[in-house]
Amino acid sequence: MRIKKTGQALTVLLLLFAFGCSGAQQTVSPVASQSPASNTNTDAAGEAGDTAVQETSGTVDDLLVVANPTAAVVLVNKQYSLPEGYEPQDLVYPDVAFTFTEKIDKRMLRKEAADALEQLFAGASGDGIQLAGVSGYRSYDRQKTLFDNYVKKDGEEAARMYSAFPGTSEHQTGLAIDVTGADGKCAAEDCFAGTPEAGWLADHAWEYGYIIRYPEGKDSLTGYKYEPWHIRYVGKELAKELNEREITLDEYYNAVPVSEKR
Repeated sequence: MRIKKTGQALTVLLLLFAFGCSGAQQTVSPVASQSPASNTNTDAAGEAGDTAVQETSGTVDDLLVVANPTAAVVLVNKQYSLPEGYEPQDLVYPDVAFTFTEKIDKRMLRKEAADALEQLFAGASGDGIQLAGVSGYRSYDRQKTLFDNYVKKDGEEAARMYSAFPGTSEHQTGLAIDVTGADGKCAAEDCFAGTPEAGWLADHAWEYGYIIRYPEGKDSLTGYKYEPWHIRYVGKELAKELNEREITLDEYYNAVPVSEKR
């Protein structure tokens, strides 16, 4: 009997050990199945942090080439360039007033930005502000022509303060547009600052997913002088965050002061 009891006890202990090991395996297996890539999506840049990371795919002419040119939150500036030959595939004509009537390239924007622009213009109109588009999408070739002309007129150093080097223009993304008042006065000119239209944009553009891309007093960070007429679509979530924190897109990506770049 003593030997039988000892054998039964040993059997129980072995069973308990087996179930215990099985339980331990069930506990750790979910952890092992987690993917380390779950936090690497930068298209929703910086949702949980103070700054975001701009993914790049290489360099050209000492500029970093962005890897996500189609993302609404993409950073394009004097440090980051669009890929060679980039052209948005979803350009449309927004149903808003422009300072001209022709259906040409600079009247177009990417679909998401165009839809948001229509809402922005409607919101402004509801507040008694009448806006008009001046210049939206701009191809690489068109930007090169403009930049070269500005360099001939004012010299390269001065031109770089108000015109983008080809491949680094926000207009090429199809997400940026210059706007003015319905009368067309002060279109893309310094006199636009201080107008009711400029004031409305500064106060309300973010509500529609747009930001004043080159705000006053930030030229050492953006590399461009104050342009109250130049608005850039980044989506409502990011526009709200940038507005609340009073920072530029460059600061959001913790980019180096672009005045040191092109």
